[in-house]
Amino acid sequence: MHIETLAIHAGHQIDSATGAVVTPIYLSTTFERSSDGTYPQGYDYIRSNNPNREALEKCVSQLENGAVAAAFASGSAATMSVFQALSPGDHVIAPNDIYSGTYLLLKDILAPWGLAVTFTDLTNPNLVAEAIQPNTKLIWIETPSNPLLKITDIRQIAEIAHQTNALCVCDNTWASPMGQTPLNLGADLVVHATTKYLGGHSDVLGGVVISKTENEFFQKIRKIQKVGGAVAAPFDCWLVMRGIQTLPYRMRAHSENALKVAEFLTNHPQVEQVYYPGLKHHLGHEIALKQMQLFGGMISCQVKGGKEKAFAVAAKVKIFTRATSLGGVESLIEHRASIEGKGTKTPENLLRLSIGLEHPDDLINDLAQAME
Repeated sequence: MHIETLAIHAGHQIDSATGAVVTPIYLSTTFERSSDGTYPQGYDYIRSNNPNREALEKCVSQLENGAVAAAFASGSAATMSVFQALSPGDHVIAPNDIYSGTYLLLKDILAPWGLAVTFTDLTNPNLVAEAIQPNTKLIWIETPSNPLLKITDIRQIAEIAHQTNALCVCDNTWASPMGQTPLNLGADLVVHATTKYLGGHSDVLGGVVISKTENEFFQKIRKIQKVGGAVAAPFDCWLVMRGIQTLPYRMRAHSENALKVAEFLTNHPQVEQVYYPGLKHHLGHEIALKQMQLFGGMISCQVKGGKEKAFAVAAKVKIFTRATSLGGVESLIEHRASIEGKGTKTPENLLRLSIGLEHPDDLINDLAQAME
């Protein structure tokens, strides 16, 4: 089936008890045993499983063309589970412009635990190959990257990983399954912050890991989900499922709007640089053309005048909201360096834009007046 059909029907079923077309929210924390001690309905306790969570996992597995998935309470919890499934002494290769939250997980929590990490430029396959060590077990990809929207060749990096029996994992939050399907390009696992485009309305927190195969490594992730307990709540799963039903149409609009805004910014005299893979001058445009169906709704730009000018522009917007996060229907703007804090490598004059579903002309006019 096409992804538009999967988004509406995957994981959904008519409620057998009432005939309800919309899946009920199952809030029960525990489930009845039969007299012989078994669980004939397949559910025993909410941390182990839940009908809403099971439905979401089936849905995102099909969207990403995977075999199985595990839903978590946040994108960070989903990310953590992948690294926790490794062993102390294992080596990970990660991008040197990795999402700041994942960087902190690796540096402050997992490195003291015993995980070895090398940060390098994943847009350069030669540097990735040079970073391989005998104990390399996983290469972590983020494409497009946050906030400079660098594009990594998923297929090429997956091949490098597999030559040394390492796993290739791709954070697909920014692109969504509408933008690219990393498992089809050779990745072994995909991670999403369902808080973003999958939920799509800035009202739910969650994360998910999808595996190409139901193998031993994924079983470790499943055990971490069950024993660690950072599971997605039933209502949160229900909200993400509702958001996914409109994902294909939202992502087309996000991408169309973003390209128009990016083209406007490219030609604006107060803008030094625009980062958007849909622009022909973007350094990763040719790779993006090969592996992406849509270029997404995220843009970064550097304005002339430094940090002060960037803050001034953000202060004057009227339609854009000054807020962190992305993927909702509303457009957001943030000074990314100040969000990332001490040690950030993000340029001080950079603004990150999450382009929403407002009319693009209104967004362009808002940015134009803010830059006057």
